[in-house]
Amino acid sequence: MTLPSWAREPLVHFLIGGVVIYAVLTLRGGDVDPASRSIVIDREQQAQIALVFERTMKRPPTDAELDAQIERFIRDEVLYREALRLGLDQGDAVVRRRMAQKMDILASSQAETVQPSEQTLRTHFEANPEAFANEVAYTLDQLWFEERPVAQSLLLRIDETGDWESLGQEISLPTSIESTARDELAARFGQQFMQEIDRLDLGDGWQGPISSGFGWHLVRLRARDASEIPEFDDVRQEVESHWRTQTIAQRKADAYQLLRDAYSVTIEN
Repeated sequence: MTLPSWAREPLVHFLIGGVVIYAVLTLRGGDVDPASRSIVIDREQQAQIALVFERTMKRPPTDAELDAQIERFIRDEVLYREALRLGLDQGDAVVRRRMAQKMDILASSQAETVQPSEQTLRTHFEANPEAFANEVAYTLDQLWFEERPVAQSLLLRIDETGDWESLGQEISLPTSIESTARDELAARFGQQFMQEIDRLDLGDGWQGPISSGFGWHLVRLRARDASEIPEFDDVRQEVESHWRTQTIAQRKADAYQLLRDAYSVTIEN
């Protein structure tokens, strides 16, 4: 039987996987059923607890250590269910962010283990030479925002005003960067920002929002000047690492957009 093309898409697998996980948890009466007061630690769960210990401590647990870990799991499960029963997860920014991170992990997990072909890596290397150059200088303008929706809404009308510098929120980051080395820019804005910058197109148009450890940015990338580009074989490991990071980021973005398109969002002024 030949599957239709849409059924082979990774994003479809991502959504189906999420539904399956939810269904399994519901049937088992697990985390989605805080009203249940029955906790069963089966052999599979015990093996998983032992595996987590082994990965952390670099050795298998003793019987006493495994018993202690199981008891800790039970304690956490009891308190977790009682917290859900009391509604302590509602309106909690930490819980909300943690659940969002889990969805990101679910969307990108396949990219963390897949082995790219040699041709895939060479193509990635040729498409992103500045990421592997000995020295790269960037010239750009940026505006910072604490919340992504604010930055997203402003992107739609930023070209309508000439006083763009007044549109960003205040933070101790420069709005204009002139011919600055990659390492210096990463030290100021963070590696996450630089990974996003490498995906932007050169030009006079504003792009984004892109994320950093500070929040969200709209960026106008005016120049990206690379010096000597090394040979592929000399930086192959770096190329694979860069490809994996970019692929994970893209899959997260694609999965989010697929879900986001199903929502109707109204931002009141």
